[in-house]
Amino acid sequence: MLTYTYFGKNDFRLTQKPVPDITEDTDALVRVTLAAICTSDLHIKHGSVPRAVPGVTVGHEAVGVVERVGKAVKNVRPGDRVSINVETFCGKCFFCKRGAVNNCTLPDGGWAMGCRIDGMQAEYVRVPHADCGLTLIPEGVSDAQALLVGDILATGYWAAKIADIEKDSDVLVIGAGPTGVCCALAAALKSPKRVFICDINEERLRFVQNNYPFLTPLKYADALGTLLRECPHGGADSVIEAAGSEESFRLAWQAARPNATVTVVAMYDRAQTLPLPDMYGKNLTFKTGGVDGCDAAEILSLIASGKLSATALITHTYPLSRADEAYALFESGADGVMKVALEPSL
Repeated sequence: MLTYTYFGKNDFRLTQKPVPDITEDTDALVRVTLAAICTSDLHIKHGSVPRAVPGVTVGHEAVGVVERVGKAVKNVRPGDRVSINVETFCGKCFFCKRGAVNNCTLPDGGWAMGCRIDGMQAEYVRVPHADCGLTLIPEGVSDAQALLVGDILATGYWAAKIADIEKDSDVLVIGAGPTGVCCALAAALKSPKRVFICDINEERLRFVQNNYPFLTPLKYADALGTLLRECPHGGADSVIEAAGSEESFRLAWQAARPNATVTVVAMYDRAQTLPLPDMYGKNLTFKTGGVDGCDAAEILSLIASGKLSATALITHTYPLSRADEAYALFESGADGVMKVALEPSL
């Protein structure tokens, strides 16, 4: 089968691999029908993910059809259309029972697929712990509608869930890329007064304005002044940082009102400094980390009912055989690209 594989820093290649086997009773084999490229894939490509294993098939965001299941799998069966979770988790350990599935204690727990074990930018993928890692796609929901559920929509939903967003509050999302938009869409479900979203890229702000008019786009340079001026308590009640730069990290705490919650979901290329003396007295609560992607069924239900849609983010689609071109476009940011989908040619 055709795969897109990581060999080393700045070295991703199309390569042929055998169709994977079911190796554990809890596995499922899924035929991938649509996959997506994620910024985290670029972090692997740039050498910023030390745990990524050379030789691994990349990709951790996809939908497909179940081909075979291990004898212990109970929740899915061959022929089912499924969303594949970004994380591998058992659902039984200390962390999983508390919803912290990113910290699952299994050796392949957390973000494994497309990083430590073969992922989804391929024609087939073996999904460990399939009863947790696969979610049935409701009737009437297309592959494109469901594509982002397993990763960036899960990230946005989780970020909004932990950001302490109250009704009629002001929320700031930093970064109008795909993850930031998903965070803003999920935040809007909490019935805040306003969801501001800022970026240095004006083309992305126009994308937000054209596709999601209920959000309030801001130029990055204007964000701090606008929040301090327009929010009644001296800043946003909740801030979600999804951009991942030194400047955006600084803005996150500067634009927050005293006693606000700052939720950091961005992945950084280098360590950030928390200047505690400068923020002393603001009494901020910081929440950070990788997504706990255990709400896929609820997200899919919201999509099926018309309450949530991120399909506009899929701006380009390529066959898997042209993955090199697809990655070049995604990395360049040209042509208004937001998310790129890959179609395996089966």
